[in-house]
Amino acid sequence: MNFSHILFSFNGRINRGKFWLGVLLPSAALVIFAIVVSLVLGPLVIEVPAVGGKPATTLINFKSAVPVGIAYLGLLWTSLAVGVKRFHDRGKSGWWVLIVLVPVIGGLWYLIELGILEGNKGPNTYGPDPLEGRRG
Repeated sequence: MNFSHILFSFNGRINRGKFWLGVLLPSAALVIFAIVVSLVLGPLVIEVPAVGGKPATTLINFKSAVPVGIAYLGLLWTSLAVGVKRFHDRGKSGWWVLIVLVPVIGGLWYLIELGILEGNKGPNTYGPDPLEGRRG
C-alpha cells in the first residue's frame, strides 16, 4: 500500500503506525505551510489596537487565510481517509469517524480506538490484516 493510498483512499485497512504517520505528517506539513504563508503574505489575523474609545479588534487577513483554509480542507480529507481505514482495521464501519463530533468523549474515544487499540487479527470484511506476516 503506497502513501497516497493511505492518505486519499477510503478503502482497506491500515495499522496504528500508518494511522499515526497519516495524521502527524500532514498536520506538520499544514503547520509549516501556514508559517511560510504567514511570513510571505502576512499573519493570518491582524490585531487592530483600541483607538479613541473603540475596542481592539481582530481581523482575518484573507490573503493568508484562504490558502491556509484550502490546505486545511486537504488535511480534513486525509484525516477522514486514515480514520476510516483504521476503523476498518478494527472491524467497524468507516462512519464511526463521526464519533469525533461528540464533544470531549468522542475525541477521546477516537484517540483510544484508532491510536492505541490493536486492529482485528486476520482478514475481515474490509480486507487482509495489514500486519499479516509480522504478527507473532
